[in-house]
Amino acid sequence: MSRALLVAGFGVMLSACQMVGPDYQVPADAVVQRKDIQGELAVAGKPVVSAPVPADWWRLYKDPRLDQLVQQAMASNTDLRVAAANLSRARAQVDEAEAAGGWSGGVKMGAQRLQESGQAFLLPEKVPVANIADIGISASYQFDLWGTLQRGIEAAKANADATQAAADTARITLVADVVRAYTQVCAANEEREIAEHSLDLQSQSTTLIQRLRDAGRGDETQVTRSQTQFKSLRADLPRYEAARQAGLFRLSMLLAKPVEQLPAGTATCAELPKIAQLVPVGDGAALLKRRPDIRQAERRLAAATAGIGIATGELYPDISIGATIGTVGIIDDLGDPSTNRWGFGPSLSWKVPTNGARARIREAEANTQGALAHFDGVVLNAIRETQTGLAQYSALLQRRDALAEAEQSAKLAAEQTHRFFQAGRESFLADLQATRTYTDVTAQLATANTQVAMSQIDLFLALGGGWESGRTHASDASNP
Repeated sequence: MSRALLVAGFGVMLSACQMVGPDYQVPADAVVQRKDIQGELAVAGKPVVSAPVPADWWRLYKDPRLDQLVQQAMASNTDLRVAAANLSRARAQVDEAEAAGGWSGGVKMGAQRLQESGQAFLLPEKVPVANIADIGISASYQFDLWGTLQRGIEAAKANADATQAAADTARITLVADVVRAYTQVCAANEEREIAEHSLDLQSQSTTLIQRLRDAGRGDETQVTRSQTQFKSLRADLPRYEAARQAGLFRLSMLLAKPVEQLPAGTATCAELPKIAQLVPVGDGAALLKRRPDIRQAERRLAAATAGIGIATGELYPDISIGATIGTVGIIDDLGDPSTNRWGFGPSLSWKVPTNGARARIREAEANTQGALAHFDGVVLNAIRETQTGLAQYSALLQRRDALAEAEQSAKLAAEQTHRFFQAGRESFLADLQATRTYTDVTAQLATANTQVAMSQIDLFLALGGGWESGRTHASDASNP
């Protein structure tokens, strides 16, 4: 009874101890707490709407082939496989931290032919050689007296959350890369088609000028200039094919499959993916919660804060209580009362903190300050990327619209000038210049359309959407 009371009193004393190190919470002076970055995200011209960003934003394009490309990339991309392996490892580290301390036990068995030293037992004569066996069972319970083990669990869980956020970042980056590569293929085909149309127009102009020369209404210089313009336009065609091939090779790498096995029609796509609505962007508060890199940085800060407690715990002793039971002696006598042994009681282990323990506390505190600074930097960068993306998107839309108007004017001017040239009311140079202006503006408009499409992708990437719908698949992959 007295022993039971002793153990109970000892447990009560241990339960009254406090955890070392600071309890984590987002610092009040962290940038993420500022009200000025949690408001509406908008720019002049309002090319966006403050609706929530959909988890699967690429479906706004309403392109089944693009949906298929994203789905296949999610299933086979090598970066996501690495992220899943890292997440599995982080979760195992949480299990390891949770298993530390508490109950532990062991079994020890051994036998040997033994010649003991007589003098070790204060005997002058030689001890006989014997077959000695040792069998023992032990159990102990380590008390988390100062909360050091709990801080270790907190750090492991925070690191696992940060690893999950890193996997989410890999996912949204992958989606953006797939959409960007697909857009590059479509843009290259579309721009090549426009370039071939401009080349055809110039070819018709060259043929006409040759006929006029043959009829005595022109000279060889005009023909040469028109042929030069034709050759200049033709020289641009190979770069469109190179851009198309580069996009296809990029998709091949992202989907981890040969180009020939990409979804049907991918290589021949000739129309840019378009979103027939205003781009939804949400607000600053939603952005800060949605961006996985912000969550990753915040979880790293939490893990660093827990590290202060882990380092502080080294200043204090480890206390456990255990019991052993076994039998040691000559093999033939094992089990006799004379060979049996048992024990029960507390154990204290304390490493005097003279080996840099306090320096490690200062190191952990400095690491936490660095993690906070990194967290603030990630938040500020997220706001910068989003606001910059919005400004660039708005500017590119305005430029595209202006070029669309210019293209219509250039087309009309080219048609009128060409009719006047055929009627002898305009010079050859005026006709050539009008045609050149039209083809140049048409090419610029095609490039502007591509830039708008790419800017949309960059904006969605900055907004941080696209990881939510893939988390289940990542969890399944990391828990086979």
